[in-house]
Amino acid sequence: MNLRLFPTLKNYNLRNLPGDIFSGIIIAAVSIPISMGYAQISGIPAIYGLYGSVFPILFFALFSTSKQFIFGVDAAPAAIVGSALASLGIAAESPDALACVPVIAFFAGLWLLIFYFLHADRIVDFISTPVMGGFISGISLTIILMQIPKLMGRDAGSGELPELLHYIFLAARSISLLSLAMGISALILIRIGKKIFPKVPMSIVIMILGVLSTTCFHVQNHGVVLLQAVEPGFPTFLIPKFGEVALTQTVGRGLMVAVVIMAETLLAENNFAFKNGYKLNDRQEILACAAGNISASFVGCCPVNGSISRTAMNEQYGGTSQVVSLTAGITMAVLLFGFTGFIGYLPVPVLTAIVISALMDVVEVHLAIRLYKVSRNEFYIFMAACISVLFLGTIYGVLIGIILSFVAVILKATAPPRSFRGIIPGKESYYDLGRNRHAYPIQHVIIYRFNENLFFANAKVFQEDLENSLKEDTKVVIVDASSINSIDITAADRIEAIASNMKRRGIQFYITEHSSSLNEQMRTLGIGHLIKEGCVRRTILAALNDAGIHRPYNLEIPESEKKLAELRSHSHLPAEEEDTLEEFAWAFGKETVQELEQATHTIIEHLHQMPDIERLSDEGIKEHFESWHTLGALDEDEILHRIELHIDELPEEMHKEHRHIVELIEKRRTRIREKVLEEHPELAARLEQNRIRLEKRLEKQNPEALRKWREWKKRE
Repeated sequence: MNLRLFPTLKNYNLRNLPGDIFSGIIIAAVSIPISMGYAQISGIPAIYGLYGSVFPILFFALFSTSKQFIFGVDAAPAAIVGSALASLGIAAESPDALACVPVIAFFAGLWLLIFYFLHADRIVDFISTPVMGGFISGISLTIILMQIPKLMGRDAGSGELPELLHYIFLAARSISLLSLAMGISALILIRIGKKIFPKVPMSIVIMILGVLSTTCFHVQNHGVVLLQAVEPGFPTFLIPKFGEVALTQTVGRGLMVAVVIMAETLLAENNFAFKNGYKLNDRQEILACAAGNISASFVGCCPVNGSISRTAMNEQYGGTSQVVSLTAGITMAVLLFGFTGFIGYLPVPVLTAIVISALMDVVEVHLAIRLYKVSRNEFYIFMAACISVLFLGTIYGVLIGIILSFVAVILKATAPPRSFRGIIPGKESYYDLGRNRHAYPIQHVIIYRFNENLFFANAKVFQEDLENSLKEDTKVVIVDASSINSIDITAADRIEAIASNMKRRGIQFYITEHSSSLNEQMRTLGIGHLIKEGCVRRTILAALNDAGIHRPYNLEIPESEKKLAELRSHSHLPAEEEDTLEEFAWAFGKETVQELEQATHTIIEHLHQMPDIERLSDEGIKEHFESWHTLGALDEDEILHRIELHIDELPEEMHKEHRHIVELIEKRRTRIREKVLEEHPELAARLEQNRIRLEKRLEKQNPEALRKWREWKKRE
């Protein structure tokens, strides 16, 4: 276990100390109204929000590897706990609430500790951004609706959306106009101030104005509720009262809180780390969260979480390490020791406005707009997660959110991107017919690309796409399987059925472009016979050549566009050579050597048929065989040497050309070596080793040809 304490202070630059201390003081000041408000949301007195801003934040700093993230009392856990109390019939700030909330915090910390030992940080990878965004937005909107009655001078609402709307309606029948005016004015000032003066902590300014309104104008005498006064002093350490609560309920709520804390904290931390160029230890961050929550339970506080809004403020003020958290925790401790008197002068509607403003920044409106523009399915998932929290509560929202995460995975897998491909005149590759208006299908040929692993849930889509694409004149169907890395037995059976159906209809069927591991899977799943039958080719080009379709291709071009599609003629090698030496090793395995020798003989024949060999340059050797553009340096070097071994197989009338051809080949091999030294010097030694190994292999594979070549070299 590689555990390091205060990891962000390693090699700390003391030049950053003044800035970190300043940022820490600002964070502490901002945390006063926010943490007090969230504590009330969770069902405990406001002072416990300050208690939760001392030891939890210090313990988090002890373990956290994040240079910026701020921990403390925050929206999501507070909302879950507050909702849990309501569902259990426990009144806010009652003795039962004071007993239950710390136990939930303890079990949340315990679950996080278990997650740490189970290496559960990867679970977050299964919670999509739309689900988490919708869930957090739903919680934030719920809390905002809960707070609206407090702006009107009434108690906070509770329950889900219908109950909250009903409670707001009842509160509106007896509004304290001064309270509402103060709350709305404070909210407007915060929102405007943040835009005009982004570096000014408007929450602190509004809090000071609220205290002044009490001391100067005595607003409490006009129907405005004030926070309860707090005696100065540190929090009393206590053991959570496990015997006074329903353990089954608190353990379950603790689990839900822990999942939300882990997911939200890790997602947000990684976002800040990525933006600012440093790395995190995700597993240790879970331990930091566990330590923070367990310490919160021993001071009677609610569960604590990473705060996105306060971290953004820390980033804004240039915080560089967890010195910021240490400063904030110490500052809050000094406040509790002797400066809590102002709390009793803080108007509730002002504090409520501060909380609502903070929550408005947490609602992921920008994410919803982005999803609506780029991915409607993910937008609907976002909205479903948000609405489920609003109507069903946070507990069911967590469950629905997790289910939606898996639904998102299934939707992507069962409806993957896929396309039919064609040729753009004058270009070599195969292009999506739906995205390229100058791409045309090859006559009698269907080229289909499937961009997902093939398994039981999407095998039917694969089969239907192919079957629905067939025309009366279709002769060849080629599957570009470059994105298919695995298949299951259901998919294997479908592939076999498709191949059989195509054969009955007189259509040649090919699977191409995939890795060799897929061939192994096909053999394991009982459809290896398709490889032997020639249905599996290394590339699309090899499949086309095998089907007897060569350039220039006949394209299905409308008459009105044919003048734009004049293709130049090409000469090509047979399919085996067309796809370079990789085709041999990929497709023929142990028979690679025999096939390679056959390819070499074919090239010799091409040399025999070439006119004006004397005009051929070393680059011309490569350019004449167009497919060589895909050869790597090592592969090209090997095939050139193999050609040399068979140079005496040229007919007698070409013997005078032997010297010229060998000179060109040797010149080409020299250029290959120079290019490797220039562009990839790390491969130079490998090239030499490859040449030595090739000589040894050739001594075993074709010793007679190698002997003749050496004798010929000596004569020359």
